[in-house]
Amino acid sequence: MAQEQDGYHLYGDLARWWPLISPPDEYAEEAAFAARVLGAATGPAGEVLELGSGGGHNASYLSARFTMTLVDASPGMLAVSRRLNPGCAHIEGDMRTIRLGRVFDAVFVHDAVDYMTSEADLRQVMETAFAHCRPGGIAVFVPDNTAETFEPGTGYGGTDGADGSGARYLEWAWDPDPADTWTLTEYAFLLREPGGAVRAVHETHRLGLFGRHTWLRLLEETGFEARAITEETSEDRQPRELFTGRRR
Repeated sequence: MAQEQDGYHLYGDLARWWPLISPPDEYAEEAAFAARVLGAATGPAGEVLELGSGGGHNASYLSARFTMTLVDASPGMLAVSRRLNPGCAHIEGDMRTIRLGRVFDAVFVHDAVDYMTSEADLRQVMETAFAHCRPGGIAVFVPDNTAETFEPGTGYGGTDGADGSGARYLEWAWDPDPADTWTLTEYAFLLREPGGAVRAVHETHRLGLFGRHTWLRLLEETGFEARAITEETSEDRQPRELFTGRRR
């Protein structure tokens, strides 16, 4: 995840709970769609860089098709991903500033990009993607919302582990000021240890929100050929809008 997330419990001391909070099997369909989009690179797309890879749940599916290099700023989330994806390269780094000195066939940025709350930060992530994308390659960005699609609301989830542990969460998203470029999501987590002890954790996450025009403009200014794609999903939710940049 991006460096701004360093202060969040979810990506720090709670990282080990991630597979129960957001189980890997929930990612199968969206990862399959992302693989199709990533495969649209000019020429074969074999090597993919994922920025903000988190616990590696998307990578656990994408690695069946691509050679994945995973970058995240959270050591705890990288540890979770290493257990799930032992065959992938893992690198600790900030998606805004990391430079690996090489290029890939495609760059993938899932919803960790939501933690970019200013145009300057979002532009930096795009510049990182551009620097690591070969000519003819493609960068794919998957924000949860755009300014045109955001709606305040609540959600919940979580599951149990085989050892008796369990996690449940409630999320409540809202926009204190529609005139700016960020929203807030309140999270409440209930976490049960294998021995039965339960604790509650609450924290507030600030997430970026940008309009479709801003996404496309910034991609073009970075040097990409920009395009918006509507996700195909059978889930009971609003499809996401993906943004792609082909490096000329």
